Amino acid sequence: MTYGSALNRIAFVLALATLPLLASAQDGGADIEAGKTLFRNLCASCHNKDMKSDLTGPALGGVEDRWAAFPQADLYNWIRNSQAMVKAGHPRAVEVYNQWKQLQMTAFTSLTDPEIANILAYINCTYTNTCPGAVASVVGPVAAVQVQKKDYTFQFILVALILGILAIVLARILANLNYMMQLQEGNAPARRKTLVEILTSRGVVGFVVFALVVLGGYTTVNNAVALGRQQGYAPEQPIKFSHATHSGLHKIDCQYCHDGARRSKQSVIPAANTCMNCHAAIKVGSQYGTAEISKIYASIGWDPNENAYIENYDQMSEADIEKIFRKWIADTYTKEMTDKDPKMDKLEKTVNEQWKGIKTSLTNDKKKKIQGPIEWVRIHNLPDHAYFNHAQHVAVGKVECQTCHGPVEQMEVVQQYSPLSMGWCINCHRQTEVKFADNDYYQSYARYHEQIKKGERKKVTVEDIGGLECQKCHY
Repeated sequence: MTYGSALNRIAFVLALATLPLLASAQDGGADIEAGKTLFRNLCASCHNKDMKSDLTGPALGGVEDRWAAFPQADLYNWIRNSQAMVKAGHPRAVEVYNQWKQLQMTAFTSLTDPEIANILAYINCTYTNTCPGAVASVVGPVAAVQVQKKDYTFQFILVALILGILAIVLARILANLNYMMQLQEGNAPARRKTLVEILTSRGVVGFVVFALVVLGGYTTVNNAVALGRQQGYAPEQPIKFSHATHSGLHKIDCQYCHDGARRSKQSVIPAANTCMNCHAAIKVGSQYGTAEISKIYASIGWDPNENAYIENYDQMSEADIEKIFRKWIADTYTKEMTDKDPKMDKLEKTVNEQWKGIKTSLTNDKKKKIQGPIEWVRIHNLPDHAYFNHAQHVAVGKVECQTCHGPVEQMEVVQQYSPLSMGWCINCHRQTEVKFADNDYYQSYARYHEQIKKGERKKVTVEDIGGLECQKCHY
């Protein structure tokens, strides 16, 4: 073996190692899913999510075309620090700044070029409705859009495998080169080290242990940071409650059901009594008929046959409850059918399915009785060390529910819409303007009111009134 052949082998292995990177580069440079996350965290509070309508800031669809007369670096610099561009006298920057009445855009100086490219890619595909992995759901009156996240597990395994092979080959090459040098100097050992001896040497074992500790630490910290934050999480609930129907179609205000949001830390899940305010009269749903509303009746002890609450309901046997709801479902189903309707032969099947649904939804291994509260599955779950008060945001800050929870009026199944990360909250506090007008809660900030009157200050953000103080959220 010569040094030249050793170098050739090294070059060959390095070429193999770069193949996955080249393949990934050819597969499309920008990561749209990463761009979506960055847009939501940094841009969505000021720019409309449809990319076509103006909000606090302009619609972002076609932004690259509007900057086409200038180098791409100018657009990137504008996104990072618009005020620096304005002060430098850049013609396009000054034009946009004046067009939007000198409204200052938040600086994001830490954004890298790839991150900006990801954001622009997400803006473009949303604007042109060409984002990959978007699947429209046709369930319910309003279509919901779910984005399928990319899975890079195979790429990671492939890269790790190639790097492992590369390390083994290089270790073998170095051992051979070392042996040849010692041979020339006349100090060669009796034999060369085998591959097993190389892999089990103290240096290799120490490196593997170190790598495992680093990997384990990273995984532990990463999972701890993401605890309770599951963006896109949409669990199946015991009752198929459609926010699209209630909040979207019938325009029921969020705080009618979640009335705790305006007066307490928790928004609260409404009790079945709140549901009964409407469903004592509305007994058959537009989408599921009696199937889901009957679950509310069964949990609270309402007899839909008699239009009255059942006395001593908590002491009633399951067999007696079953009789009530089998009769109700059968009578309602029969009234909706005609003698010529071929579905009449499905009456018994429908009754059986709906009763099974009632029992399955309202009982489990811990809750043996049908009677009792509906056990909804929690979606949003901030860690205990993070303090969040709904009333402070809803009643004082006048923050719309959709700001954090997304367009719930379009959701058939509610999901965790926002990332709920610390960075997301901080960016919101930096960008959100406090609504001083006609708000008694902010009258104590006399200096800011005076500065606004004199024209010395155009706005006050949550950051200005202490929104970034650690003890406000962690104490």
